[in-house]
Amino acid sequence: MTATTTKNASWFSATLGRRSLLGLSTLLLITALPARANSPQTDLPRIAMGAGIHRIDAQVAATPAQRQIGLMWRKEMPQNEGMLFIFEQPSVQCFWMMNTLLPLTAAFIADDGTIVNLVDMKPQTTDSHCSAKPVRYVLEMNQGWFGKKGLAAGARMTGLPARP
Repeated sequence: MTATTTKNASWFSATLGRRSLLGLSTLLLITALPARANSPQTDLPRIAMGAGIHRIDAQVAATPAQRQIGLMWRKEMPQNEGMLFIFEQPSVQCFWMMNTLLPLTAAFIADDGTIVNLVDMKPQTTDSHCSAKPVRYVLEMNQGWFGKKGLAAGARMTGLPARP
């Protein structure tokens, strides 16, 4: 074996080792993704909100990635918990229920905390549910929560975070 051949063999061996390690790392990452992709996000920041005398413990989905996942894959949610979606600016917001297992009610909320409209949403559907006018906030709760508390369009929510 010549010096050039030995040099090429060492380079080939080192490159193959790095590629194998990279390939193995990629494979492990890819196999881990579906498990996370089908997992609910339960580690979001929380805030205390209110609707009259009623307290709400709301997870906050403020980034595009957090809003995209929302309450997908969640199998249960305590009665006074929900998820608050915060958008950068008011616009007509539309939601669907793909991969969402719980029936929910969405409250579309204006900057001043007034509920603009409420929409009941069926699980596992791609029907579009939209705000009646531009809003920055959307609060999803278990379906029927607002009705049981006597809350409707025009009611005022408190504890909304400052605008982004």
